[in-house]
Amino acid sequence: MKSAALALLIALAASATAAAKTRSTLRVHAQANESSGPIFSTTLQFLGRKVTIEKMPTVSEQDVTAVKTYRASDGTYGALFELDQHGRLALDSISIDRRGGRLFIFVNGRPMTEMQVDRRVSDGKIYLASGLTANDIRLLLTDWPPRQKK
Repeated sequence: MKSAALALLIALAASATAAAKTRSTLRVHAQANESSGPIFSTTLQFLGRKVTIEKMPTVSEQDVTAVKTYRASDGTYGALFELDQHGRLALDSISIDRRGGRLFIFVNGRPMTEMQVDRRVSDGKIYLASGLTANDIRLLLTDWPPRQKK
């Protein structure tokens, strides 16, 4: 019993440490069926319209290994998120299983974009063309600093 409590305490401490390291968030939620019920899905306003999404994100900031940012033509910023093996597999799987459906992307708790799943995505990259703020970029680059070129 003591060893189980110790293991739980260590797991909680490790998750708190991992959460403390990340300052920005990326969440990719798949479109859900309204009949999925409130346990598995939630209905919310997303960029001006009512949508139903899965409560659990398919991809999160824990799957990100690198971020490349740039200035978009509309004055906001865009980013390319590169995913680890888990994120690549999750994105690949959902792009096969949910073809024709939609993915909803949130950055730092804000709805960013909605993407239709029209092809397989196996490269493990999520591209946001625009909409990020200077503060978003600052937070993203704090969590995933640019790699030094060799």
